[in-house]
Amino acid sequence: MGYTTINLEILERKAILTLNRPQAMNAMDIIMMQELADCMEELHQQPEVQVLIVKGEGRAFSAGGDIKMMLGANEAIDFETIMSYITRFAKGYYTLPMLTIAQIHGAAAGLALSLALASDVIVAEDSAKLAMNFISIGLVPDGGGHFFMKERIGVAKAKQLIWEGKVMEAKEAFDQQLIDYVVPDGAAAATVDQIVGKVLASPIASMLATKEILHKEKLPELERILQAEAIAQAKMRQTKDHQEGITAFVEKRQPNFIGE
Repeated sequence: MGYTTINLEILERKAILTLNRPQAMNAMDIIMMQELADCMEELHQQPEVQVLIVKGEGRAFSAGGDIKMMLGANEAIDFETIMSYITRFAKGYYTLPMLTIAQIHGAAAGLALSLALASDVIVAEDSAKLAMNFISIGLVPDGGGHFFMKERIGVAKAKQLIWEGKVMEAKEAFDQQLIDYVVPDGAAAATVDQIVGKVLASPIASMLATKEILHKEKLPELERILQAEAIAQAKMRQTKDHQEGITAFVEKRQPNFIGE
């Protein structure tokens, strides 16, 4: 299958998925969201693949959802379509019958952080910047962000980080137990290669059986949260605070939220 905003390379037992809008710091527009959804479904038809690496081309993993797309997606059908793609790729990624590794450099923000947190293993370089920053534009996390954050750090801490929306350096994210490895800048690819080599030299069928058991148990909850996120996001898009957050972002100033 041909893609325009992502690249999928299958190398026997390993696959590499590259987010490929480097001119936009791999921000996820509606085309990338659809292609990610389609790609996850394609990967489900690749039984020989046992490990998937997700990374970004250029200066970043991904800046998250494309703000310019948000400005243009005023019609209900656009928003519903966007959320359907997000739901498809989040659920598809979580249920992949392979070990997934996020290889992070530069920014991993918003929806992109949701994707990274859904991975089985997360490797980030020292200078990486991670942020669940939906709050800065008056929205809630989507892409299963609520689910994946609380799975890693618990409900109480997940709420605090979502509400704060701060930009974390890799070391802080590691200390918060959000990610698994912090490596020097430029070393993420080598570290991921080492992890892949170790995994592929292990009884990986057993590892994947454990993943399936644990994820299958949690899948109904993820599905409920994805639905709840879509409903909440639709409500938040109608708020004055969301409009102010978007306007402030475009105008490069601090937002003036009023709680409405």
